[in-house]
Amino acid sequence: MKYKKHILILNGPNLNLLGKREPKKYGYLSLNQIIDNLIKKANNNNCELNHFQSNSEHLLIDYLINFTKKINYIILNPAAFTHTSIALRDTLLAINIPFIEIHITNIFARESFRKKSYFSDISKGIISGLGIDGYFLALDFIIKRL
Repeated sequence: MKYKKHILILNGPNLNLLGKREPKKYGYLSLNQIIDNLIKKANNNNCELNHFQSNSEHLLIDYLINFTKKINYIILNPAAFTHTSIALRDTLLAINIPFIEIHITNIFARESFRKKSYFSDISKGIISGLGIDGYFLALDFIIKRL
């Protein structure tokens, strides 16, 4: 099947530890389990969903630059890069692909250094604190828009 809508889920550092890392805070499902469920939902809505996760900022940037022409929308969980990555922000501005910023926990109810995001003001929207449901809510929003 050839899809006309291409969605990228881009996950930052330590999200590969989902299911193991502080499960009471981040949930008990692994990142692979979450992505598998999102792919099924996307496929059922005539969308192709690709996923990339890295603990390295430059790999996230390289991925975005190399696959820009294949992406219509991005679901971005920058994780710790939320509060530090001007380089990733600059890449998102340069490629000019709309994205939804998501966070599993409520970054605004955590430590003060986590309340600043370098992405919120350039995103189409932010979902924060709704657990892994944030990924599905972002996907629903994007499916309706594409």
